[in-house]
Formats: sequence, C-alpha cells, structure tokens
Amino acid sequence: MESAWGTQAAEAASASKNAKEGSRSRGRRRWRKGKAKASKLIHNMDLRTMTQSLVTLAEDNIAFFSSQGPGETARRLSGVFEGVREQALGLEPALGRLLSVAHLFDLDPETPANGYRSLVHTARCCLAHLLHKSRYVASNRRSIFFRTGHNLAELEAYLAALTQLRALVYYAQRLLVTNQPGGLFFEGDEGLTADFLREYVTLHKGCFYGRCLGFQFTPAIRPFLQTISIGLVSFGEHYKRNETGLSVAASSLFTSGRFAIDPELRGAEFERITQNLDVHFWKAFWNITEIEVLSSLANMASATVRVSRLLSLPPEAFEMPLTADPTLTVTISPPLAHTGPGPVLIRLISYDLREGQDSEELSSLVKSNGQRSLELWPRPQQAPRSRSLVVHFHGGGFVAQTSRSHEPYLKSWAQELGAPIISIDYSLAPEAPFPRALEECFFAYCWAVKHCALLGSTGERICLAGDSAGGNLCFTVALRAAAYGVRVPDGIMAAYPATMLQPAASPSRLLSLMDPLLPLSVLSKCVSAYTGAKTEDHSNSDQKALGMMGLVRRDTAMLLRDFRLGASSWLNSFLELSGRKSQKMSEPTAEPMRRSVSEAALAQPQGPLGTDSLKNLTLRDLSLRGNSETPDTPEMSLSAETLGPSTPSNVDFLLPPEDAGEEAEAKNELSPMDRGLGVSATFPQGFHPRRSSQGPTQMPLYSSPIVKNPFMSPLLAPDSMLKSLPPVHIVACALDPMLDDSVMFARRLRNLDRPVTLQVVEDLPHGFLTLASLCRETRQAAELCVERIRLVLTPPAAPAPAPPPV
Repeated sequence: MESAWGTQAAEAASASKNAKEGSRSRGRRRWRKGKAKASKLIHNMDLRTMTQSLVTLAEDNIAFFSSQGPGETARRLSGVFEGVREQALGLEPALGRLLSVAHLFDLDPETPANGYRSLVHTARCCLAHLLHKSRYVASNRRSIFFRTGHNLAELEAYLAALTQLRALVYYAQRLLVTNQPGGLFFEGDEGLTADFLREYVTLHKGCFYGRCLGFQFTPAIRPFLQTISIGLVSFGEHYKRNETGLSVAASSLFTSGRFAIDPELRGAEFERITQNLDVHFWKAFWNITEIEVLSSLANMASATVRVSRLLSLPPEAFEMPLTADPTLTVTISPPLAHTGPGPVLIRLISYDLREGQDSEELSSLVKSNGQRSLELWPRPQQAPRSRSLVVHFHGGGFVAQTSRSHEPYLKSWAQELGAPIISIDYSLAPEAPFPRALEECFFAYCWAVKHCALLGSTGERICLAGDSAGGNLCFTVALRAAAYGVRVPDGIMAAYPATMLQPAASPSRLLSLMDPLLPLSVLSKCVSAYTGAKTEDHSNSDQKALGMMGLVRRDTAMLLRDFRLGASSWLNSFLELSGRKSQKMSEPTAEPMRRSVSEAALAQPQGPLGTDSLKNLTLRDLSLRGNSETPDTPEMSLSAETLGPSTPSNVDFLLPPEDAGEEAEAKNELSPMDRGLGVSATFPQGFHPRRSSQGPTQMPLYSSPIVKNPFMSPLLAPDSMLKSLPPVHIVACALDPMLDDSVMFARRLRNLDRPVTLQVVEDLPHGFLTLASLCRETRQAAELCVERIRLVLTPPAAPAPAPPPV
C-alpha cells in the first residue's frame, strides 16, 4: 500500500515537474514569437515613424533616469539616451535625402539595390535595435531583475555605432554631390580621393566589432561572425608574438577566452589588427581552412563525389583554333610572368565517374602529393560524358585560399548540375602579382576546352564561375579569350565579384568600416599585393638597418617594381600585335603570340598604357585612350576578325537624361555646406564622429596605375571589349562593400545591350558561398548561384519550325 502510494506521489511529482517545464518552454516560445513580431513591426515602420518613436522613448527614459538621483549609472543611462535622441534626429533627414535619390542608381525597378540603399538599410537596422532596446528599458527599468550594467553597455555600443553610421551617411552625401550623374564611384581628382580616404580611415571602427558585431546581417550568421572574430584576435596575438610559428597560432586559435567574455576588448583588438597587420597575416588567417582537420570536417558534411583529383598541367604551349576561322590556330603559351614557366594546378571534381576521367593520359597528370579521391574498386560503371563543363576560379582576395577551401560547395554543385567541375589553383599574391593569376587561369581554361574529353565532358556548354576575386578572373579570362580569338565561354556566373580594383570610394564601400570580413584596410592591402605595389615601411628605427636579408628584400622589391611598371603596357603590346594578325591570316600560327605577358611588358615599359601616362587619368579616360583613332596610339580593341571594325566608345556611367535631371534636382536640395568642395566640410557644425585610438592606419593609399588596366579592373574596360562578353549572371549581396562593383558592371553591360542579370540577396555577408551549409539563408543563396549556372549550361531552345505554307 505504501509502495503504491509512493509510486503515485512520484508520478504526481513528475507530472508537476513536466508541467512546469512545459510552461517555461511555452513561455520562452511566446517570448521569442513576441520579440520576432515586435522586430517585424519595427522594420516595417517608415523612417520618420521609427525616428519619432525612438525619440519619444528616449525622452521618457531620460526623464526617468534623471529623477533617480546623482548616481553614476543613472547619469550614464540618461546621457546615453540623450545621445540616442540627438543622433536619431540628426540622422533622419540625411537618410531621407539618400532615399529620395537611391532609386536613380538601381539597375532597373525590379532590382532595387545599390550602396545608398544599403547604407539606409544598415542605419535602419541600428535604429531598430535601439528602438527595441529602449522599449525594453522603459518596460523593465523598475524591475529588480533589470540588468543595468548589461543594458547600459549595449546601449553605449549601439550609440557609438549610430554615431559612426551618421558619419558614413554624410560621406555618402559627399559622394552624391561630387560624382558624375548616375555614378556610384568617386570620380574626383587623385588628390581629393586620397584626402577622402585618409579622412575616412581615421574613423573609429571598434564599436562595430564588439557587441554590435554583424547586427546588419541575418541572426543566423552572427554566432559564426563572433567565433571568427574571437579566433582572429586570438590568432593575431600568437602571430604578433611569433611570426614564424603560425602552426602554433593555428592550433591555439580559440584558446583565448577573455575576448569571448569582453566584447569591448575584442572590438579594440579587432580594430588594431585590421589597421596594422600586413597582408601576410591575412593570408595566414584565411588559409586556416586549408588545415587538414578543418578541411576534412567540411568535406564530411558535403556531398560525396566519385572523382576529386588534383592535376598538374605541364607548362607546354599548345595550339587552339580561332573562332573566326577554325582552320587557323593561335599559340597558347604557358604562364611566364614574374616566376617563369611553371605547372598550373587544377582540381577535377565530378559526382559520377565519367568516360575519360580514369584514362591513363589524365592519370599521368595527377599531382602525386595532392588529394586524390577516385573510387575504382570495385570498378564503378562509367557514366557518359556530360555535355557541360564548369570552370571555377576561387576567391580569397588574390592572396589566399585554394580550390580545397571551396571544395565542399563545389561537390554539391557537381551533384546538382550533373557536370564535371575544374577549379583552378592559381598562384597568389604578393609572391605572384598580376598578371600571373590571369595567365594561369587563361591557360587552364584553354587547356580544358581543348582536353574536355579527358575531363568527362563533350564541351558543348562551358560556364565560368567564381566568387569575389574569382569573379574578377571570370570576366578577365573571357575578355582575354575574345582578344586571342579563341572560344569564349557560353556564360559567366560571378558571385559578389570585384570589378573595380582602384581604391575609389563608393556608397557600398563605406560599409567596409563595419564589415568584419572585408575591412577597407584589408581590401587595400590585398589589391596592393595583387598589383605588385611596394608596401610602406612601418618598421621602427632599430629595424631599418638593411643587413644581408635587407639587401635581398630590397633587390627583390626593386625587381618586382620593374615588373609592375612594365606590366601595364603588356596589354597594349599584345593587342597591337593582335591587330596585325588580321593582315597575316595566311599564317597558321603567329610568332608574336608566343611572347609572354612579362616579355611584352618589359619590351615596352613606357607604352600608351604605361605608368607615367596613367597617373592622371580618371575613370572614363582609359576607354577614351583605348579607343583613340590617332595613329600614335594603338587601339584598345579586340582583333578585327573577332569583333569587326572598332568604333569609338566611352566608359559611360551616365544615366539617361530624364534620370539625370531628377538627380540634379535632388542635388540642388542639399545645403550649401553639403555642396562644398573640401572633405572637412562633410559634417554639419556640431557633429563630430568618433576617431580611432589605434594610431595611423597602415593602409596604402597610393593607387598603382596598373589598376586601371581593364584586365585587372574590368569595369574600366572600353565598350568594344565588354561587347565580347557572353551572357553574364551576377549574384551580389546587399550588405557587401563590393555591391556597387556589381551594380555598375551590370549597368554598363545593360547599356551595351549585352545579356546580363543581377540578383541581390539580403542580409548576408561577402563570401556566403563558403558558408553555404551554415544556415537556411546561405543555402538559398548558394542554390541561386546553381540556378544561374544551370541557365548557362542549358542550351537555348531551338526556334519553332515555321508553319507549312497554305
């Protein structure tokens, strides 16, 4: 009897406990749903309503905390709400001005995206968070469970972020006034550009890397960004103490817990690292994904493929047929720039084992010490060759990563597309600056077209695909294929590509102040490394004695400088020779084609596109020079047999006249202070943004003339070159500092009546392809890239037969 009673009591206690847990669980669900509903309502508010609501709540909180006596905490809370009110009231009219003209910079009404919209959206996100936090404080400030210190720290962090965002909005107004109508990139003289950047980089950034880290992105991304930021600052400590022991730093990457529990410390250290450490640090950090353990874990979560082989293409010249006349050929020389001839590594990935992929000829190219995954026991049944082939160029700022870093999503692509993929492991800067990567990618592309049967494809449809720096290489490889007169790919899919490598400001690039993955100083260092520019010497006086190693470094730098000064003229040399080819079509091969890029560069270091002649050019001058019909300047055009006669064209960033008039009216609405010429007149009287406490930023502000080479910055290519591009599909990110690169490039192609699509995904950071398995939003964005590739690989439908005559 007692036992039965005890059992009943235990069951009752268990039921009561389950009921309490269920009640708490339901309460948590209701709280999360309420928070999500409140957040949705806030984001659906118009800007004025949001600002008025925030100001009203701020004034209510000011009145409450001012009445709480002379305590330090109450004083700080009252002060932070006064700051929120001031910044919100100052920001709202400036955001309204940008919103009134933002639509003028869209590609079309169906694609509402550009840097001005992104800035307004980011500011709205910050205002929305402060509005939500202000409501929370007003509702809970009397509660004994109110965490005063935590809420005060978060409010102060977001107030700092709002202050800096207000500064960015004023900078955007400066760009709106200074730029040409419809242009998103700063087109002032070089002195004004340098002044603008020098002023911009002094802004405080640490507030965006602490408690506010990633507030503008989808919530699913933020834990990942926090992990990356903690790892970055921990890695930076080890790198600072022992620059040669990077393996030690990598093994203890996440061992520093103080950065995890102190967001302000993490933000300050993050800012110091982004401003002061060189490109070699970022190369080392970004290459952490190449560590065997991490890459193995990533591959375990990806699709299983039959073939993943690292191939080494021998540096041997071969012949390719000309598109205009297949009976004639052109010589494709191996890469030679900077480091001389050398093999090119490519990774072949195929979901099925297809005909040719296990041939002896292909097996002889397998790199012995590379990863090899080919299931041959028991021998699988071979699938027929695919009609399609994808040629992929990986991202990494031209300085880091390989195909192995991008292999997880490439395996998924191979499965979904049913086509073999080759990913090119091009040489990286600063050891191999421009044009080495372009030479290797073009060589590998031509080799793949010629030997597609070995890769398991018939080559009927070929798509170039790449992300970030790889997107840049997609465009430049296609332009070079057209210049050589060989087969151009059937289409291009470029994810968040870099099309303008000049350090020009734009509204979206202002977002680099807060972007944890693409800070402006890091972007500048990567571009400088790719151009081969000599980095500034920031070493202290006791390290400036040259010594033997110093002499070696000096001589190496001088050698690289000589290559850099000459490289900008290789294009003109080559295209001049290409123009002569039309007069010698009876010759099956042209000996000048065998010259390498570096040879042509060294032969004519002071050509029309040489260093001295490019120092004072604006964004529009390159195409004007390139299409000049004067006898002294060879045409910057493609061969006659490829494109036909060359006609003068401009790099036209201008809007149609009706839009230009509307924008001019919007400019006239700006105050005289906004229309001032000096950078110092950017901010209104009484507003002072926060400045960095990390000392002068070690960011190269010098722009090498070579960045205006259209094979480095395809946005600057003349119309005659861009007309040779195949259909282009661009997938960009609304919150990416590189967004304006995509918008302006798509607008140029649209103005030339070239087939182009631009899809902009929301709330995701630059580099989402490498995060494809992280959350639902990144998976959907990666699927969008696959859909665009599939459009290229799907042959166009044959026209319907004409009805028989009646």
